[in-house]
Amino acid sequence: MIENGTEVTGPQEIEISNGEIMFHGKSYSSLSFIAKEELNSFELMDVTIGIQFHWERKENQRFNGDLKFVIIDNKIQAINIIHVEKYLTSVISSEMSATSSLELLKAHAVISRSWLLNKLEGKKTTSSADEMTISEDKIIRWYDHQDHTLFDVCADDHCQRYQGITKSGTLAVQEAIQATYGQVLTYDDKICDARFYKACGGATELFENCWEEVHHPYLISIADNKNTQLPDLTNEKQAEEWIETEPIAYCNTKDKKILSQVLNNYDQETPDFYRWVVEYSQEELTQLITEKTGIDFGIIQDLIPIKRGASGRIIELKIVGEKKTMIIGKELEIRKILSHSHLYSSAFIVRKEIRNNTTHFQLKGAGWGHGVGLCQIGAAVMANEGYNYKEILQHYYPNSVLSSLYERKK
Repeated sequence: MIENGTEVTGPQEIEISNGEIMFHGKSYSSLSFIAKEELNSFELMDVTIGIQFHWERKENQRFNGDLKFVIIDNKIQAINIIHVEKYLTSVISSEMSATSSLELLKAHAVISRSWLLNKLEGKKTTSSADEMTISEDKIIRWYDHQDHTLFDVCADDHCQRYQGITKSGTLAVQEAIQATYGQVLTYDDKICDARFYKACGGATELFENCWEEVHHPYLISIADNKNTQLPDLTNEKQAEEWIETEPIAYCNTKDKKILSQVLNNYDQETPDFYRWVVEYSQEELTQLITEKTGIDFGIIQDLIPIKRGASGRIIELKIVGEKKTMIIGKELEIRKILSHSHLYSSAFIVRKEIRNNTTHFQLKGAGWGHGVGLCQIGAAVMANEGYNYKEILQHYYPNSVLSSLYERKK
């Protein structure tokens, strides 16, 4: 790689000193390295992935393209500068497995490209910043994909997983990118904000129930199968019955071969995702909520769903304590407060039991993620059943149109 006209090879170290980047005895406000040739690569050591999630860990990652270092919040941040299609080669392999079926990889190439270009085009119809409403008895907050000031998108679950070329070395990945080159989903001639997650739990969610109060006709609630009509999962009784059972759905699978297409090694540490159970003693729950909110509720007496979305995900939850009662939302805020990292989803019911004179709160839940847009495990099953990528996209993004934004130069 080239830095200030000088070729740099082999292991290199940089450090931060007095708010500047130190490299070879010189200080820089930012430091850039330009790839000498297109296939040149660089490796970053001990990169933290899964930040603030239960699978957080470090790994070495190798990338093509140019490299730039900047300082953000008094920490050195590495920025990879690369073409969109090269970026996608890594994304679809990082979000899933490079050995996934071709139709699944094609589908994910289209939605990852759509999501990225929707963010870059500057015509977003949704708020890109976190939003919060606070009153004496309510906290309603949602976390959207923030506009990063010094780069376009981050490389972790906050935006899209982008973990380098080490995960993208298969012919299927290359074929998926080339077969869908420049293709995006559109609605009303605008690029779709194509959201995705691991498993819907049998029903997908409305966009506005997780983020800003804006309705997208292509991000609506559907049953994750061919024929079933969803019950009214905004109704507490029907939501409880739904979560207590395991209805037929594409993502209701335990097929290890299919799951390995979507779940990387660290994702496979979560074996139960379609239906799951988390339990806390009253003391554990009280400590957790106090720690996560910074609010002294006193001993937690109850958790009461106030409002559910179309997939049964709780949008507003009442926390009842000895000293204080509050309503919290939206879904990710609930998941953050009720787990040391992130609860799998907010589609859960609450069961209280007294055992050995101790109150226990059991959360019985469905799905993994916010539930809006493409269900990755469901899409993997659809591909395995013979659906092509266009059919998969139409299932999870009804009313959208597959459009060609640009073509590959010949």
